[in-house]
Amino acid sequence: MNTLSPNTPRIALIGECMIELQQRADGSLQQSFGGDTLNTAVYLARELGAGARVDYVTALGDDSFSDAMCQSWADEGIGLAMVQRLPGRLPGLYCIQTDSSGERRFLYWRNEAAVRDCFTTPAAAPILAALPDYDGLYLSGITLAVLGETGRRKLIETLVEARRRGSRIVFDNNYRPRLWSSVEQARAAYREVLPYVDLALLTVDDEQASFGFVDTAAVFAAYEQIGTAEVVLKRGAESCLIRCGDESFEVPAQRVERVVDTTAAGDSFSAAYLASRLRGDRPAEAAVAGHALASRVIQVPGALIPK
Repeated sequence: MNTLSPNTPRIALIGECMIELQQRADGSLQQSFGGDTLNTAVYLARELGAGARVDYVTALGDDSFSDAMCQSWADEGIGLAMVQRLPGRLPGLYCIQTDSSGERRFLYWRNEAAVRDCFTTPAAAPILAALPDYDGLYLSGITLAVLGETGRRKLIETLVEARRRGSRIVFDNNYRPRLWSSVEQARAAYREVLPYVDLALLTVDDEQASFGFVDTAAVFAAYEQIGTAEVVLKRGAESCLIRCGDESFEVPAQRVERVVDTTAAGDSFSAAYLASRLRGDRPAEAAVAGHALASRVIQVPGALIPK
């Protein structure tokens, strides 16, 4: 994946940010904000700084939590021009519970979240029309799930046009079974999107759960058949595997002494990897950067670590 633009690239990340409640050991709750593509947007903006324009595409309510979200994004340097504010609506909410080894459990309240109407309102038309002019578009499996059938159809139409104009599409598989009526519905949605993806950032567990691949070789074979130019397989604390064109790479993860919270480990890896590739680094160098950021993130509670 080459640098997206000879000038300052414009990247739009599409998805959902929610109110995050982090449960502490004493039972108290710490409130912040998070969501897979939003986490990636924040870390991408931090990694690239003035070297790129990072915009977030979503829908929020007109409440105080939505106000605070927008302010926090602006403070991170994320553009808000593509954020809709829907009167009377609210963002989703989730709670993170972690066990003694740092593994997390999520509890969600998101069925009525504003993002479900992100691409179905009259105000969505100019946003959808503007997306193909970005140098890069980033979305995830969660994006596909929360948009619903109508929103997904409009997004896919936009991806087709974006690809025609030379935009590069980045996809993180992030499969969450509870967001889909069935695994077959998820597979169908993924298969509609994948032919337009240039860089696939995959978690191996999610690929096995969603498509039933028996091993990493089967994953790579499937994406080669689709025609995905660059595929990254994230494997948690193990090395990541990369295939880019005719080249293959294996890059070890960075070990940490104590894992506090694995939330956003994959999101941060994806951000650092993409930032590195946008700067013109080789895939193996980008993976080193991804592992380095993820290793810092998992040593701090919550999705977003302090700057």
